[in-house]
Amino acid sequence: MATHERPAVRPVEPEVVRLAYDERLPDNPLLPVLVYRGVLDPAAGEPAAAFAALFAAHGWGGIWRNGIFAFPHYHGTAHEALGVARGRVRLRLGGVRDIRLEARAGDALVLPAGTSHQNLGSSPDLLVIGAYPPGQDWDLMYGRPEERETARVRIARVPLPPTDPLFGGDGPLPRLWGGGAVS
Repeated sequence: MATHERPAVRPVEPEVVRLAYDERLPDNPLLPVLVYRGVLDPAAGEPAAAFAALFAAHGWGGIWRNGIFAFPHYHGTAHEALGVARGRVRLRLGGVRDIRLEARAGDALVLPAGTSHQNLGSSPDLLVIGAYPPGQDWDLMYGRPEERETARVRIARVPLPPTDPLFGGDGPLPRLWGGGAVS
């Protein structure tokens, strides 16, 4: 794909996954996780480059290529977009009252700050592209008791992103998160 081309995305409405506050892993009871199923056709072009191009085109940066950690963790200073470019992964979202789901090549997720996530198993070829909203930089939190109060303060200060990482300002994220204030 030439650098000036924007990849085609399928106009999908994301699944909305709500998590409750957890004593160990905070999650984000105000903002839902958004799961975009089949937003990219993994057979069309290079999905890793396509996810990176989409994220960048909509102002999301800090783009990385890797997998997802196999231990429960969350980010207290940033929301996170994840695009599954290759393979499949079984994910655990949330703390004690967790949600388990499978994501496949072509799927994307947007995790609000504080959302605990963990790779419960994946195909050997898993490749995930990640990104963060403008001005946000990730931290790595594990759910340790000494993190609890600091994490709650950090999460409350994370601003809402101005755009959806896949569809821009007119995408579902501003509509679905716009009414929720992180405070």
